[in-house]
Amino acid sequence: MKHTAIPIMLLLLAAMPALARVDVMPQAAVEVRVISDGGSEYSRYRAHPACERRAGEYFYMEAVRGEKFSIQVTNRLNRRVGVVIAVDGRNIISGQKSYLKNSERMYIIEPYATGVFEGWRTGMDRTNRFYFTGQSDSYAEKVFADASAMGTIAVAAYREKIRPVTPITPSHDRNSSRSKGAGGRSSSEQCARDEEAGTGFGETTYSPAYEVVFEPERGAAGTIVLKYEWRAELCRKGIVACDTPNRLWPVAGGFAPVPDDFRE
Repeated sequence: MKHTAIPIMLLLLAAMPALARVDVMPQAAVEVRVISDGGSEYSRYRAHPACERRAGEYFYMEAVRGEKFSIQVTNRLNRRVGVVIAVDGRNIISGQKSYLKNSERMYIIEPYATGVFEGWRTGMDRTNRFYFTGQSDSYAEKVFADASAMGTIAVAAYREKIRPVTPITPSHDRNSSRSKGAGGRSSSEQCARDEEAGTGFGETTYSPAYEVVFEPERGAAGTIVLKYEWRAELCRKGIVACDTPNRLWPVAGGFAPVPDDFRE
């Protein structure tokens, strides 16, 4: 194990088959879904206009207060990818401020496999669940006093470098040939300020992982950034068309309200 020039990345053991509706990164490297514990995917909407000039894919996403969620990343390539995942601007493995660079801790995902990431990694065998909460209760704010990328879920994918194959003698150590995980990078910032939604540090869950040798390419194969907001905020910003009662159109079955101080 003298691969000192090659970074050691974290490998997640669990994988799931790819699911239906997803967002595809440039070059179709990976697909990203944010799923509630109830099994439904959170609604997402067009990117903020200011983001259109940036590299990567940008979307608004509706968050539901108090709900636990997981991030699912599917590798669409025929070689391993490393993905850097940042929630509220913090790397979900190390907790450090993330710039989505290939030098950060990342999960490794096998070809055509899916990694499922349910929380902040706090050990080799455990994570603490993601859940939507207010900014003051968010992990980034409470622990790091960092609101610089509040309300964002960002993923950057890096393909594994292809190195010349040299003949070797058979070996019983095959651990470095399999993996699934997370990591990646690509500089991205939120395109809107004044955020109120954040991600909390929830219950501890069993989540075994192990380290593997992985050398990422220099540049990301693609990035995707989701800016999650409460529905009321999405309505206020005009991201979603929220129905407002017409002043002259009666509500079906409605009646005139009785004043609170009315006496017969």
